[in-house]
Amino acid sequence: MQTAGMRLDKWLWCARFFKTRAIAVEEVGRGRVEVNGQPAKAARELRPGDSVTLRQGPVVRTVVVHALSATRSPAPVAQQLYEETPDSIARRERLAEQRRLAPEPALTLATGRPTKRDRRGMERTARDWNNRWSASLDE
Repeated sequence: MQTAGMRLDKWLWCARFFKTRAIAVEEVGRGRVEVNGQPAKAARELRPGDSVTLRQGPVVRTVVVHALSATRSPAPVAQQLYEETPDSIARRERLAEQRRLAPEPALTLATGRPTKRDRRGMERTARDWNNRWSASLDE
């Protein structure tokens, strides 16, 4: 484990927050990662003790950097590189509970795709509508 600084994108990849360094660079570029409360660039030098806030989909995590690693390690080793703050853990659990209790979006649909019978009824209505016009193209 290193004690000097290292690039933010490389640390995010080593700590297994992102699958590739390219994805880490892209997420940092989109402004989804902050270091010590300020927007960061991928080449920002990260040191132990820094606070990193990152968004992965709907989940926002805040972690404190404990160590730096030059290589990507297995998940149990990578989790020793940082510690998630208690506020971040509580916020994540609260959001997970809200998602669990939220109604299934598909259940709110009253009607779905029309059946063959419904379609025939709609076509019949459309034919009736066309017969209502006083002028026709046939004349």
